[in-house]
Amino acid sequence: MSSEEKYPPINVLSVFRGFNQPKLRHHITPFRFELRNGDIHQIEQIRQAHRERVGKGFHYHYVVRTKEQRYFHLIFDTTTLIWRMVQEVDEELLFS
Repeated sequence: MSSEEKYPPINVLSVFRGFNQPKLRHHITPFRFELRNGDIHQIEQIRQAHRERVGKGFHYHYVVRTKEQRYFHLIFDTTTLIWRMVQEVDEELLFS
């Protein structure tokens, strides 16, 4: 199974912070994403975020809550410049 099948690419509207700004806590801040099936999700809150080195680049991991109160694990890969959805996360498993 390829990584594209396992972690499908998604379209993300995001901001890359160029300087410190209290409204933008993260260097890369996702605001909205679109799945291949056309579903669009507005991000209401970033619940968790961390960065990990992968090869010569980084993966920025985000667990986000959408306006529909759904949780998703998203990754931005700095090597390929592609956003991917890892999974939809059940709130009870994440925060219990």
